[in-house]
Amino acid sequence: MSMSRLTPERTDELYAATLRLLAEVGYDKLTMDRIAEETRSSKATLYRQWGSKEALVVAAIDADAPAVPESVDTGTLRGDLMALLEALPRDDDRDIALAAAILHACKSHPSLAQSFNDRVVATRVQVVTTVVDRAIARGEVAADNPAIPFVVPTLIGPAILREALTGEQCGPDYFIEILDAVLLPALGVTPPTTP
Repeated sequence: MSMSRLTPERTDELYAATLRLLAEVGYDKLTMDRIAEETRSSKATLYRQWGSKEALVVAAIDADAPAVPESVDTGTLRGDLMALLEALPRDDDRDIALAAAILHACKSHPSLAQSFNDRVVATRVQVVTTVVDRAIARGEVAADNPAIPFVVPTLIGPAILREALTGEQCGPDYFIEILDAVLLPALGVTPPTTP
């Protein structure tokens, strides 16, 4: 859909409101009427720009998700994963309610889950997969290592659980701890020793 009728600033406002409402009321109770009312927009404008609630929600999530470099090659698996972690926002105040709303919506709505995967998840997972494949080609990781399928869940899952269970945010330092204490050893890579 063409975004030419909305300025980038207005689009950002619409995305922010959509995500805030998604966290507050959940996907099922989120309506285009409510988004239009909250953002002082017309419902016709929202439908003209995005076509559906699903498309608007996925576009808002995609715009809000941390960008990852398309390619990193530092020469080591740890270096590559560290470079990806460095791309994460330093002061991330994302609300756990939003993550919970997204997960619940995807579980309840297969079409949304597919759109979310295609637009938001797949490209980011592919970057990590490429990094792991390169580590295998270098001989850092055995191709048959049983931990390989768990790389992405191990990087993402603990962060979501930590915030849900303790309320603590997960900055880059926490991801580095997971990387060095859990993920690299599971992949057969010895993390650097700290003095």
